[in-house]
Amino acid sequence: PQAPALQLVPPSACVPFCHQYLPPTATNTTARLAALRGTMRAHGIHAYIVPSTDAHMSEYIAERDSRLGWLTGFTGSAGTSVVTQDKAALWTDSRYWTQAERQLDCNWELQRTTWINSIGLWILEAVPVGGNVSLDPFLFSIDTWNSYSRALHGSGRTLLPIETNLVDQVWGDQRPPPASSKIYSLPAAFTGSSWQEKVAGIRQQMEQHVRRPTAVLLSGLEEIAWLFNLRGDDIPYNPVFYSYTLLTNTSISLFVDKTRLSAEAQQSLQAACPGSLCVELQEYGQARAYLHRYVQGNVTVWLGTEYTTYGLYGVIPQEKLLEDSYSPVMLAKAVKNAKEQELLRAAHVRDAVAVIRYLLWLEKMVPQGQVDEFSGAQHIDRLRWAQEHSRGPSFQSISASG
Repeated sequence: PQAPALQLVPPSACVPFCHQYLPPTATNTTARLAALRGTMRAHGIHAYIVPSTDAHMSEYIAERDSRLGWLTGFTGSAGTSVVTQDKAALWTDSRYWTQAERQLDCNWELQRTTWINSIGLWILEAVPVGGNVSLDPFLFSIDTWNSYSRALHGSGRTLLPIETNLVDQVWGDQRPPPASSKIYSLPAAFTGSSWQEKVAGIRQQMEQHVRRPTAVLLSGLEEIAWLFNLRGDDIPYNPVFYSYTLLTNTSISLFVDKTRLSAEAQQSLQAACPGSLCVELQEYGQARAYLHRYVQGNVTVWLGTEYTTYGLYGVIPQEKLLEDSYSPVMLAKAVKNAKEQELLRAAHVRDAVAVIRYLLWLEKMVPQGQVDEFSGAQHIDRLRWAQEHSRGPSFQSISASG
């Protein structure tokens, strides 16, 4: 008998069929992608790049900043996705290949590399000459922006920063709300020096620098928390809060949601107002506009490129910039004084007590068949919480056997 004629089905018709065979761990992203593509069309964008970072280049991020996770379903801590009108791809490293295969649905191609050159080549193939390739400049470091710029240079495609984040637009009111917990002062017993002393040290470095910078711009969340001896919990397992700082010889501007500062924290920052050791509290969302006004004057802004986004960097004229990989605050924070070293050792001793208690408990419980990896992790967390001064673990306990 004659073989039936082969019918070619357009790829779009395969999607529902393909979804029937996905692992239960995969997220159906069809509606999200359709909405994003509609927004891209409205803005005249042919490809949109979505990274896994936040506006402070944090290694770990809050749920609210998990744009890549929401769009793709992939929850690994490192990755980049690109969406065009008819294709979508995710790039991630070998730690996450198995996880990505289980979490991505068939709208996505998995690219097993993280090289920007590879992303660039894919974009050149997927986007016609004359097309716009767009991204949110507040989610890309200066180096990453430059790498994309080089990858597309002379290709006839335009790299177009767009300050409205398109994923946020599509995510809408489903997006988790901003953090609302209190930002608190670290007790003096736990700081190596007062924030006023730290500020004086940075100002001294500014004066001694051959280029005499007039301001230091801080974007890294941990450097700001360290400088002001403040802590928060905007990001799980990380004692930081969303903020920027512009420190000059005569003024200090902290861009933060000031309604969240505890009374004690506010008092600590504003005890010396007005004056050069008075911290002026500005709205978090006003950092860019404030910086834009500041750089109109005869100024030089010192910054660390590793933690500054292209969105802020691009505001400062090149001749008014002093760039290092890390800001002077990040470097000062890395050198622990005698008091900080003593505090670190004491914290490790308290932690060791919890671990020894845990090992004893395991020796008793494991032979009875009473423990699995999950209940073991819960138990060590409880033992750590019971230690004096505990603020919780620095990452989710990873418990394994065999």
